[in-house]
Amino acid sequence: MKTIRFAIAALALVGILCAAPSLAASPDKYQVTGTVEEVSDTMIVVMKGKERFEIARDAGTKVEGTLAKGAKVTVKYKMTATSVEVKADKSSSTKKKAA
Repeated sequence: MKTIRFAIAALALVGILCAAPSLAASPDKYQVTGTVEEVSDTMIVVMKGKERFEIARDAGTKVEGTLAKGAKVTVKYKMTATSVEVKADKSSSTKKKAA
């Protein structure tokens, strides 16, 4: 009986450890459905109502079907920061001038 409980616990632990990398702080995935306005080797422009989505693409982008202007598509994408510039806090610079 102890052996069965140990085996179940070991399997549960293995399952948790295998799932842990997917639970790590990875960016959320987003999607947009609309009409293709423009398409090139490096970008897809999708119009959803009046909103324009410019989404980068590369050779690794999986495309199912024929991607052409006017086609209705659902694009799944991630957002990744390319640079961050931290601005000085205005309230702290005001305090320094007053001192």
